[in-house]
Amino acid sequence: MPKSQEKKEKKKGKSSKKKEDQKLVIVNNIQAPSSQDPELRTINLYGDITEKKGSDTVGALLFLENTAHTIGRRDSKDPDSEEVVISRPISLMVSTYGGSASEMFSILDVMDMVKKNTCDIHTYGIGKVMSAGVPVLAAGTKGHRRVGKNCRIMLHSVMSGTGGTILSMENELEEIKWVQERYIQCLSSYTKLTPSKIKKMLKTQKDVYISAEEAIKMGIADEII
Repeated sequence: MPKSQEKKEKKKGKSSKKKEDQKLVIVNNIQAPSSQDPELRTINLYGDITEKKGSDTVGALLFLENTAHTIGRRDSKDPDSEEVVISRPISLMVSTYGGSASEMFSILDVMDMVKKNTCDIHTYGIGKVMSAGVPVLAAGTKGHRRVGKNCRIMLHSVMSGTGGTILSMENELEEIKWVQERYIQCLSSYTKLTPSKIKKMLKTQKDVYISAEEAIKMGIADEII
């Protein structure tokens, strides 16, 4: 090998070694969570119920449903007690002004499926629970629906707008009526309110505001946080 080339190779080797010496070594000193540590199983439905928010909520419900069952002791205080399969609940925090009725129905259907097949869902109404958010709060497992003492709950008729030909508007009006009727039926099925009582409340065409105490009397929630 010519001397000039040999010098270049040595120089290249030194440069490569210098770069290796400058590499950043990261040491992970964070301890992995223990299997005994409690797992966070909470979903935040916070903000307007949009297609994105509905998708996120449904996805989270299905994921947590998949991990609902675990092995534990029949008596948690006795390490020698019999091992049993434990079904862990899901907590759903609700704080919304409302939103899309279609996305609300998708959340309700998945909640009902999870409750029926897998585990309880504990709902918490905080801040504001309005319009499409009210049935979501009420759809939690009975006995496990809680509301903040300062939370404001509000019901109103379905709001919509349409345009076009008379025939198309009549068609859309029929769909709006269906959504309104289905909303009333869902809310009635989760609460102590009858469909006729809900219709009477909505007939005023005004926003109907409900306190935490009134929500418990109506069966929308079970207790105040």
